[in-house]
Amino acid sequence: MERSLTMELVRVVEAAALASARWMGRGDKDSADDAATQAMRDVFDTIPMRGSVVIGEGEMDEAPMLYIGEKLGNGYGTRLDVAVDPLEGTNIVANGEWNALAVLAVADQGNLLHAPDMYMDKIAVGPESVGKVSLDFTVLQNLQAVAEAKRKNIDDLVVAILKRERHEKLIQEIRDTGARIKLMQDGDVAAAINTAFEDTGVDILLGSGGAPEGVLAAVALKCLGGELQGRLLPQNEEEIERCKKMGIDDVNRVLLMDDLVKGDDCIFAATGVTDGELLKGVRYQGDVGYTQSVVMRAKSGTVRFIDGKHSLKKKPDLVIK
Repeated sequence: MERSLTMELVRVVEAAALASARWMGRGDKDSADDAATQAMRDVFDTIPMRGSVVIGEGEMDEAPMLYIGEKLGNGYGTRLDVAVDPLEGTNIVANGEWNALAVLAVADQGNLLHAPDMYMDKIAVGPESVGKVSLDFTVLQNLQAVAEAKRKNIDDLVVAILKRERHEKLIQEIRDTGARIKLMQDGDVAAAINTAFEDTGVDILLGSGGAPEGVLAAVALKCLGGELQGRLLPQNEEEIERCKKMGIDDVNRVLLMDDLVKGDDCIFAATGVTDGELLKGVRYQGDVGYTQSVVMRAKSGTVRFIDGKHSLKKKPDLVIK
């Protein structure tokens, strides 16, 4: 994979963030998502690659663009699997809350899990705790392992988990250990990534969320030396059959990092849409937009934080009329 792709992909997520952030707090999640998707798709056309969407906005008959199987890039360069979430946190943007991101990940062709659109049970940790946790362990066992790895007491730990009715039992189990909890309305990709950055204060992610988002987070954590494990949670026979069609015969097995993203080379890029622990959200001042992005590559282990200043006069498609 060409290393020059890293900066090209930053352009993609910057455009999506600049377009969608105009909708922050306006109560219209669909328009925010549409703006991010259109902007992301437009910039992909300029990238020197031969990409195919394996995780996107849905099937061809469900999404007008960035649908699964769609070809991206200008037709030259490396053949790649592409996973996108143009706006990870549509409700977050609509409500003006924290941790919305424009996100994408790429890997060599055939290396990303074609995760079906269903729930996945997840556990994510940073580099210190790699190899010490498991979805087959109890909550207490996992938190004891993370506390030992990070040289903390359990009551020092912060567990990120989506605020959902289905997590009530899990939340109580966490509270019973004495650990602290960070409840999120949405956005478990950001939370998974945060486990690899000490400054964010998040030590571990637990609970279920979208399977496609699990693959995106796994790419980021592979670049960062962290770990994510997942177990698909099909709700009916139709979802079980979909798993099998995507090559996942045993839906009950724990999916490890190499199941989610194979090989030693992948790239993850994200731009903050609203403010979060890791990235600042988009700011506008007259005809100028300001962004903050992160881009990382597994093969080199390089992580770059990029502050962007954008002339909106020269990017009229990103301005709401």
